[in-house]
Amino acid sequence: MTEPAPDQISGGHLVAKALKAEGIDVIFTLCGGHIIDIYDGCVDEGIDVIDVRHEQVAAHAADGYARITGKPGCAVVTAGPGTTDAVTGVANAFRAESPMLLIGGQGALSQHKMGSLQDLPHVDMMTPITKFAATVPSTERVADIVSMAFRECYNGAPGPSFLEIPRDVLDASVPLAKARIPQAGRYRASTRQAGDPEAIERLADLLVHSEKPCVLLGSQVWTTRGTDAAIDFVRALNVPAYMNGSGRGTLPPGDPHHFQLSRRYAFNEADLIIIVGTPFDFRMGYGKRLSSTANVVQIDLDYRTVGKNRDIDLGIVGDAGLILAAAAQAASGRVDNGAAKRKEWIEELRAVETQAFEKRLPRQLSAAAPIDPYRLVHEINEFITEDTIYIGDGGDIVTFSGQVVQPKSPGHWMDPGPLGTLGVGVAFAMAAKYAEPDKEVLCLFGDGAFSLTGWDFETMVRFDLPFIGVIGNNSSMNQIRYGQAAKYGQDRGRVGNTLGDVRYDEFARMLGGYGEEVRDPADIRPALERARESGKPALINVWVDPDVYAPGTMNQTMYK
Repeated sequence: MTEPAPDQISGGHLVAKALKAEGIDVIFTLCGGHIIDIYDGCVDEGIDVIDVRHEQVAAHAADGYARITGKPGCAVVTAGPGTTDAVTGVANAFRAESPMLLIGGQGALSQHKMGSLQDLPHVDMMTPITKFAATVPSTERVADIVSMAFRECYNGAPGPSFLEIPRDVLDASVPLAKARIPQAGRYRASTRQAGDPEAIERLADLLVHSEKPCVLLGSQVWTTRGTDAAIDFVRALNVPAYMNGSGRGTLPPGDPHHFQLSRRYAFNEADLIIIVGTPFDFRMGYGKRLSSTANVVQIDLDYRTVGKNRDIDLGIVGDAGLILAAAAQAASGRVDNGAAKRKEWIEELRAVETQAFEKRLPRQLSAAAPIDPYRLVHEINEFITEDTIYIGDGGDIVTFSGQVVQPKSPGHWMDPGPLGTLGVGVAFAMAAKYAEPDKEVLCLFGDGAFSLTGWDFETMVRFDLPFIGVIGNNSSMNQIRYGQAAKYGQDRGRVGNTLGDVRYDEFARMLGGYGEEVRDPADIRPALERARESGKPALINVWVDPDVYAPGTMNQTMYK
């Protein structure tokens, strides 16, 4: 290729300029001949290029980067199998409402429908799992359509977009004057909607007259960076709060309004239930887990989510933080906002919470070997700090952790989301450590989950991105194993779900990281400390009891 003239610009450089305008400072990628001009543009624009070993990891990392930073993430992959490998990461971001752009290569337009290398109908494949999918038709339009794709990421609830760029479009150069290059901050509007004022007043009325309210703070509280407003809301109105998804950590453990283990009791007994940024999907029993006599309010960025699967008494579409702040202000303007009369309700829930904790505590302190998974997640919970970003990547073992591990700061919990994708862990750790290098990153893996994308542990070593990986190793896909045995009997409970006894600690050392094996529960904490002190990507291989299942596993709706 010849260098473009000074007044010319290539398609790859136009991509990089559009990424820079969006504030993106890194792309996650796996190389291919269709896309290398984007790399050249990124070098000129000062955008880092992190190259991974599997395109699924690139897409998951772009998703994770968006969750951590509040900016959209970007992954760049080649055509054909490069793009299809990334489909799982895009689908996960779609269900998790995570804004990211996947750019895929494509054969030259001049060879359209001729059977060029790696040619596939990418746009047709990506349309159902993105908010926007398109082909860039000309070099002049490259930056314009990249900016359009980012704009569509924020249409309603956030989500992913996809662009394919034909090789001749990407490699060609055009006069700078002919290329449309949208300017930073001038091609999309604010997405912060404050909600219908009349609906806010109705919510305030419900709050003032409620004796037993509760609120579930979901992922959109963090997505909208509404943490402070949510905290002010629950404290000003004395409302007990439960948290799920990325909403975990909104309130720190020990806060008088922070509740976790009494959620089912609260949903049965409350007279007002406010669901913020959480759909009535399988995690909520499709809405059936809420009292039929309570007033139910749903707040969401997406109109289509409100009232889906369950009737509600009030729905408000908009930004979680703005709506909670407005509702608190409207209720606090009344002579009596109802806060004082909720003291007994708070005490009632705290008693239920304490009883549940004390019932489970012997398991969390168990000295049994093989190790009780409750003991492992207890040690992790005791180990993490206010600066630890916690990531869960697995089935049964992560279900245990959801009951016990409590992040101590907002935005410090990451899990796949409602698609339930295994294999996000290394990618999320990569994105988190890149975006927040001063934070500690700890990821709990199931051994099956780590096996899916674990080779990118080497990428963490190569880019010097230290993190603490803990593998709850039971040599099984235990969440599936439980349902299989329950449905078909113990004699068929081991079909298709049993793994080898893999020494992941040795795998870590082989790739240049820190590795340690743990069989005694008393050794868990010292091993975690040594991993922290190593300053390397680390894997602590903890052998856990394969015949112990999390309550959430045993209660899964798919087995009912």
